[in-house]
Amino acid sequence: MRYAALIIPALFVALFLYALVKRVKLYDCFTAGVKEAVPLIVSLFPYLAAMLMLSELFEASGLSAAITRALSPAFSALGIPPEIAKLVLLKPFSGSGSTALLADIFSAYGADSYIARCAAVAYGSSETVFYISAVYFAGSKKNLVKPVIIALISNFLSVILGCLLCKIL
Repeated sequence: MRYAALIIPALFVALFLYALVKRVKLYDCFTAGVKEAVPLIVSLFPYLAAMLMLSELFEASGLSAAITRALSPAFSALGIPPEIAKLVLLKPFSGSGSTALLADIFSAYGADSYIARCAAVAYGSSETVFYISAVYFAGSKKNLVKPVIIALISNFLSVILGCLLCKIL
């Protein structure tokens, strides 16, 4: 495992040595790459800002708690513990918020409990759909409703299957 930590530094050294052999001006190439990245960052910023604000508003408005309470019986029927319903709803919006929620679940129920295992599987098998969509589709003029719906459905199905597997195993 100690050798795995050396892979990235070794790659940097190898790339640096290769550039020296090929007589490439590393600093000039680096600054040229940064110049190309600036327009991308400028075009992504409004989408990322909108997603971050919407996820914060979703939580601060109480809408997240209300939807969690309303959907808990349906989640229970599907095999998802009601205690992780908020995590299932928050994960598509906020990665850091769902990480904090996962830590709260671990501390409340213990890391080896069924609820914590289901929460860990739900966290690990889902993605921040709206953040990823904002990044990938920022410059695209295509309709992103279908990919987002497909991603949300697949996230939800993975949580159902994960909780089922946690119950069986």
